[in-house]
Amino acid sequence: MIAAPGIMVAPFLLGFGTAATVLTVTIGALLMGLALQAEGPSRSVPASAHAGFDYTLAATAAIAGLAIGATTGEWGATTFLVGIGLALVALTAFTRFTVARGV
Repeated sequence: MIAAPGIMVAPFLLGFGTAATVLTVTIGALLMGLALQAEGPSRSVPASAHAGFDYTLAATAAIAGLAIGATTGEWGATTFLVGIGLALVALTAFTRFTVARGV
């Protein structure tokens, strides 16, 4: 939840091009959406599927970052997006996806 706004603001502060900005803001918005629905009784994504969505988002960030670098030559955006992907993989790998009883 804390990282998502930072991810969405970063392309404006770092001067990314249009494609990298749209992609980075989209990844940040998806990450925030997943984080907001994760807690509470009204969660729409089961905890068992949440890890899969996190890994998919991480892979998307890394692969899209490489694609941005290859097509536009924006290596700063590539480094940022691949770094976000790797950070999401690490965070997801160390997260226990369990739900407390009665929730």
